[in-house]
Amino acid sequence: MCKTRFSSIVAQTCSLLCRRFAIGMSSLIPARRNAGSAAECNSAIRQIENLRFARGQGPRIRPFRLAAGLWLCLVVVESRGADSQAAAFRFAELSEKSLGLFEGDRPVFVYNHGFMSRASAPERYDRSTYLHPLYGLDGEVLTDDFPKDHLHHRGLFWAWPHVKVGQRPYDLWMITGIHQRFERWLARETGTRSAVLGAENGWYVGTKKTMQERVWLRISPATQEEQIIDVELTWIPADEPVTLQGAEGKSYGGLTLRFAPRTDTVITTPQGQGQDDLHITRLPWADLAARFEGRSQISGAAIFIGPDHPNYPPEWLTRHYGVLCVGWPGVNAKTFQPGEVIRCRYRVWIHRGAADVQRVAKAYQAYQSSLKATAK
Repeated sequence: MCKTRFSSIVAQTCSLLCRRFAIGMSSLIPARRNAGSAAECNSAIRQIENLRFARGQGPRIRPFRLAAGLWLCLVVVESRGADSQAAAFRFAELSEKSLGLFEGDRPVFVYNHGFMSRASAPERYDRSTYLHPLYGLDGEVLTDDFPKDHLHHRGLFWAWPHVKVGQRPYDLWMITGIHQRFERWLARETGTRSAVLGAENGWYVGTKKTMQERVWLRISPATQEEQIIDVELTWIPADEPVTLQGAEGKSYGGLTLRFAPRTDTVITTPQGQGQDDLHITRLPWADLAARFEGRSQISGAAIFIGPDHPNYPPEWLTRHYGVLCVGWPGVNAKTFQPGEVIRCRYRVWIHRGAADVQRVAKAYQAYQSSLKATAK
């Protein structure tokens, strides 16, 4: 009787301890993660709480299964605790014109929603709604703004040299007669697993809005090797047809990434690596890697084209002086009617170290797989 009483006290004590584990686990184990570990832990808890007694005997416990379950509880708690200490994303207003994104204390990019100017550049080059600086994994600045050789280049941006509204020609690339203007935020969400930035802009000729533009940026946490920024751009012409066309003989016009000063530049495409610039070349991706100012280690960034992109794969222009230009619709003009939705998806793949064809191709395949998984 005394032995049974003692066993009962032991069982009740173990049950109380496991119940405390259960309370902790309910808040520490996410619904879609560590499901197997959580199940093992719950199994161990149930085994203690459902103790059965035989005549004159103590509780019948499977000690190895119990120990394994409790050990897994501790592993899950420890791993989840490490997750909770992961660097969280946060937005910060750097000025009335610029919004910065940080992962912990490390800068990721700045979205310039106000009109940016430079004392050394004519006023007509004032620009807005673009990313600069875009940072590498070690804090190096990857992009340039107002470079002396092309004052109109501006970090990661999207613009066309030939824009017709109705039959009236303008140049969004050189910001001549038409400009992009920020209107409102669609989303500013942050956490430890992602950040989302959404903005609605307009293309304006004077005070008249000719195109609605929506920008969606989804940023994944950095790893030791890479950081991912998924870009979704949509445009809807207002009350007149809008015609877009790339530069004659070159094709640039669309998503463009202008790189900061650097040395040892290498451009990689599915065609390989070389010192020749590409013109009007259809590609699913292109990468530029180099040693950026103040850094001894190589790093870089690539633009990936979504497989559902119009006229996939689009034309490109690559320049070793430091620019990757998606050319869509390219040298052949395309007209869009009022209310027609134009949608383009891209991924900016930021990486540490050099990038050969095999490495970039593998990262691009991961992008394709992620889009297929999302579509299901």
